[in-house]
Amino acid sequence: MARDLPVIDSDTGTPDDQNPRMAELSGTPDGHGRRVGIVVSRFNESITRKLVDGAIDACTRHGVAFGDVDVIWVPGAWELTIAARRLLGADRYDVVVALGAVIRGDTPHFDYVAGEAARGLAQAAVEYEIPVAFGVLTCDTMEQAEERAGGSHGNKGWDAVLAGLEMADLFARLDAADEA
Repeated sequence: MARDLPVIDSDTGTPDDQNPRMAELSGTPDGHGRRVGIVVSRFNESITRKLVDGAIDACTRHGVAFGDVDVIWVPGAWELTIAARRLLGADRYDVVVALGAVIRGDTPHFDYVAGEAARGLAQAAVEYEIPVAFGVLTCDTMEQAEERAGGSHGNKGWDAVLAGLEMADLFARLDAADEA
């Protein structure tokens, strides 16, 4: 949504009617006419399957046609970045959603996998200028992951789709504003 906001005079704190108004833009999670690629880690599949279910539900309830959702399974969270980059490079998707569950263990493996997955996905989004929604759970215990995959803390797959759709809508509004 776009709306004009008055420019505030820094000395008085009141609207300065002599200056032009600034635009404020935000998106809505509107999936109509959008294609969504969901890349999901098979590791901890009892959790990630629930994240995928939530993501697909969010897509269809927010206007994405079922046939415009593709789910791509990869072995683990480490592989999410390279798969997401392939999807982004295909010029087929308006949003890519990355889903996974990295559970802390007794070694520093968790830190490397979770951190590099986050970094790589963020870098891919910046490079391709297409929203990449981060739905990778990084939990200390399996119970925490279950709570975030449809339990007491909601479904982070659902939440990631909403964030991705909102960003895609915002990008479309920004593009339209640039053309105006």
